[in-house]
Amino acid sequence: MANGDHGGKVCLLTGATTGIGRAAAEGLARTGLTLVLAGRDAARTEAAVEGVRRVSGNDRVEGLVADLSLGSEVRRLAAEFRARHRRLDVLVNNAGAIFTRREETAEGREKTLALNHLAYFLLTRELLDLLLATAPARVVNVASEAHRGTRLDFDDLDSRRRYSGLGVYGRSKLMNLLFTAELARRLEGKAVTANALHPGVVATGFGGNTPGLFRTLVRIAQPFMLSPEKGARTLVYLATSPEVEGVSGKYFYRCREMRPSPAARDPESARRLWELSEQLVSASRTRAA
Repeated sequence: MANGDHGGKVCLLTGATTGIGRAAAEGLARTGLTLVLAGRDAARTEAAVEGVRRVSGNDRVEGLVADLSLGSEVRRLAAEFRARHRRLDVLVNNAGAIFTRREETAEGREKTLALNHLAYFLLTRELLDLLLATAPARVVNVASEAHRGTRLDFDDLDSRRRYSGLGVYGRSKLMNLLFTAELARRLEGKAVTANALHPGVVATGFGGNTPGLFRTLVRIAQPFMLSPEKGARTLVYLATSPEVEGVSGKYFYRCREMRPSPAARDPESARRLWELSEQLVSASRTRAA
């Protein structure tokens, strides 16, 4: 998938209205592909679509609106995408957040787990047959070095027993890497690749939804962080570069492969997380019915 005119190719990018997602949207649109931006807020999504069109000169930029912390909304987003497009060349799971206080969604899931992991898992699963039909195709998952030093408690993925915003966020990023590894394993020989990335410590609106000390610390640190444009480079690279054609199950930083933590390389944990995720997204559908 070389840079240039990708006219026929279609990419779906979540978390596309601000920060890394917005910068990545501009970079992806410049390659000429059809780009569908998914955002939570209708006005901000529309503004992102117009802005990306203007900056990139690509008028094949569209928007879809969904709250990806809800399984019902993830399924609706997938259905709306299918109604518009018959192919999907690149799925970029980028939407995420950190919550300093424990919150639950209307479907009864802890919000970090729901948005940062289950949305990746469910959206990919809902669109997997379209990716397979389009193959060669790619799934790109935005993870983070925050996964290091964390381990999963499979008996408490919803963090009911103890809650630390940073700790729960780090575990959700470990889940992204385990999900990527298991997805790549399941897709072996199918011409659909799955890779993850650490974008770097980027100056974005991240953490702005949290009260108190954490938000203050983020503001103080911002002058020392990467720009969103630099943070988006590895994402655009994994989505479009011919250098990673056929590469799967890997973790990248600054457009180079790197080794994640031992916990992220455990195939048994990856398999177990997949099975539990299946149960959790099924439970959310039952609860919403």
